[in-house]
Amino acid sequence: MYEVKDSIELFRNYQMNGQPELYKALEDLNIDFEYYEHPPAPTIEEAKKYWKDLVATHCKNIFFRNHKGNRHYLVVLEHTQDLDIHDLEKRLKQGKLTFASPQRMMKYLGITPGSVSPFALINDKENQVHVFFDENLKNSEKISFHPCINTASLVVQFSDFEKFMHWVGNTFEFLKLYD
Repeated sequence: MYEVKDSIELFRNYQMNGQPELYKALEDLNIDFEYYEHPPAPTIEEAKKYWKDLVATHCKNIFFRNHKGNRHYLVVLEHTQDLDIHDLEKRLKQGKLTFASPQRMMKYLGITPGSVSPFALINDKENQVHVFFDENLKNSEKISFHPCINTASLVVQFSDFEKFMHWVGNTFEFLKLYD
C-alpha cells in the first residue's frame, strides 16, 4: 500500500485500479486524491485492515431498491455507524427497502458487490440513483471511497467530493441517518 502525492501525474503514467473514466473526471475537475492500493476489501471488516494509515472518514455504502424496484438509493454513512433501515423506509414512504441485487448494481452503477461507492455514479448516465448522505459526513475534512473496484481506496477533500457529486448530476441530500 502506498500514498501518491501527485495524483494527476500518476494517472498519466501508471495504471491504477479502478475505472479510467473516473480518474479522467477527477483530473478534469482538478480534484486531487491520494491513491492506496490494497488486496480486495469487499466488506467493512476487511477494509479496516487497510484503512489504518489513511487519514480520512471511511464510509459504509449501501445500495437499495424500493419494493416496486423502480427507485434506487445509495446510502452513505460513516463506517462505524448502523443504519436504521426501518426509519429510512418510513421517511421515504417508498415501502420496504431491500438490498439491490448484483444485476441491479451492474445495471445502475456498473460495479459488482463489494465495490459500492459514490464514485460509481459515473456509470449512472441517466442519473437514476438518488443518494442519501448522513449529515455528519459534512464534518469530514477528507473522505475515502473505492474507485469502483475494491482493490484500491481514494482519499479526497470533502469539498472536492461535493464538487464531484454536483458534476455527476445525481440527486442527493444530507439526512440524519443515526443518532
